[in-house]
Amino acid sequence: MSIFKNKKNISKDISKRSLAIETELKKAEPKSEIKSYRASTVLIIKPLVTEKTRNLAIKNNKYIFIVKKESNKKEVKKAIENLYKVEVMDVNIINVKSKPKRLGRNMGKSKQFKKAIITVRKGQTIDVIPT
Repeated sequence: MSIFKNKKNISKDISKRSLAIETELKKAEPKSEIKSYRASTVLIIKPLVTEKTRNLAIKNNKYIFIVKKESNKKEVKKAIENLYKVEVMDVNIINVKSKPKRLGRNMGKSKQFKKAIITVRKGQTIDVIPT
């Protein structure tokens, strides 16, 4: 019977120690300093390159990227600035819905995605097609 009592005492000691460590960590780091960060390579899936997007890039300094569905404007702005080293002036986000498609006699759907339209400062460019 003494063996089981020792195990209970050991587990109580461990739980007390873990509580003490957690309270020390909470005191050391205030919540305002803790910020969530997502890598820029995770948020941005790929640039969308078509004739229309090339014209937007040339005339209006606007570039279009396909991004993750969970991303928001602030995260996309930081990701583009870190990845391409440009100053982002404006970010617009569009959720593109799926469209019905026919696959033979079966009906299917195209994929949903989120795209971000990035406006860059005049004079700066993003090289979306590597040469």
